[in-house]
Amino acid sequence: MNSTVTAVESLRFLGNTISQDLKWDTHIDLIVLKCVLSVFQMYHILQSRRHRPSVWTLNRASEWWGVIVPGFTNTQWLENFRMSEETFIYLCNKLRPAMERRDANFRVCVPLKKRVAIALWKLATGSEYRSVGHLFGASISTVCRCVQEFCAAAETLLIPEQIRFPDQERFKEMAAYIENRWGLPQCIGAIDGSHIPIIAPQDYHCDYFNRKGWHSIILQGVVDGKGLFWNVFTGLPGSLHDARVLRLSTLWEVASRGNHIPASTKNIAGVNVGYYILGDSAYPLQNWLLKPFIDTGRLTAEQRFYNMKISRARVVVENAFGRLKGRWRCLMKRNDCAVDLVKSMVLTCCALHNLCESHGEAYESAWDPPSAAEPVLGLAQPVEEEGRDVREALMRYLNS
Repeated sequence: MNSTVTAVESLRFLGNTISQDLKWDTHIDLIVLKCVLSVFQMYHILQSRRHRPSVWTLNRASEWWGVIVPGFTNTQWLENFRMSEETFIYLCNKLRPAMERRDANFRVCVPLKKRVAIALWKLATGSEYRSVGHLFGASISTVCRCVQEFCAAAETLLIPEQIRFPDQERFKEMAAYIENRWGLPQCIGAIDGSHIPIIAPQDYHCDYFNRKGWHSIILQGVVDGKGLFWNVFTGLPGSLHDARVLRLSTLWEVASRGNHIPASTKNIAGVNVGYYILGDSAYPLQNWLLKPFIDTGRLTAEQRFYNMKISRARVVVENAFGRLKGRWRCLMKRNDCAVDLVKSMVLTCCALHNLCESHGEAYESAWDPPSAAEPVLGLAQPVEEEGRDVREALMRYLNS
């Protein structure tokens, strides 16, 4: 009101000045002042009726996350999010630098814990975005964005910590553990592959059509004796053979050059044997990758015993894939996301698998995927094989 009075007085002074200079009529001066006063009064009326800016959001039901989840027991945390609340908080703090958001002027951001929980629920159940949104009181676009940002943050902060190529000391520890458990010296793990179902991509969809009759990408993983992944490679079309996937992976490059696997040899039955991993008959025989003898019906007793010992040790990688898909069931259902996002989700699930296993999280047998063993392809693509002398030496050692 004070500003209005001041303005009116200023205009009146201006009007008097103009009247004196131009000798206007006093009646005209009063009309001008009344018009100006009416304008200011209308302005103040409109200002008083104007609503203050407020944060816009659609009211959604979020009682499950806001009321029920805070009262979860450790068992309920494990059943719903595949990890304890303690591990969940650790994960949130780990990803905070990449996922932390601030409220905007007209929108309140989704809290960090809720965004991580949304992503974990999606990965653990494979539910549709709409179903996840209804449960957490979030829109479909918010759920999608939470999953994308969570996987991107995991690739930056979690995967490099959880899935690391071992150093020389770590290789020595892994070899000692496997030798103590299965009696295989110099063995540092086992390799296997698995198909991850996807929707048919728009480009080159025939390349992703696998031998089982559906579209997929391939996950190749190497685990240690405890079932923890220390090398993963994914994203190639499902039509490729396991041996071809291996040749295209970074593992083949670093192992063939010998730059990353230390040349720590041990004399076994007269042969200097370095570190090696175990594979099935689909993989090529190499000095660093041993596989069973192909059963043609003419195997010797020593070869059959060797195959038995190798198969028993290789169970660790089969169990690891089973627990991986059992915990994170998005890897078992057809994923409708783009291939690049599916690849990111697969890598994130592998890192979460290692996180849960290393933190001692329990695994429920009810989570086990259906027992449908993937057939082993014995007819690999032509690859120059090495390592026959290493396999023969290990066979003699195991039979001695």
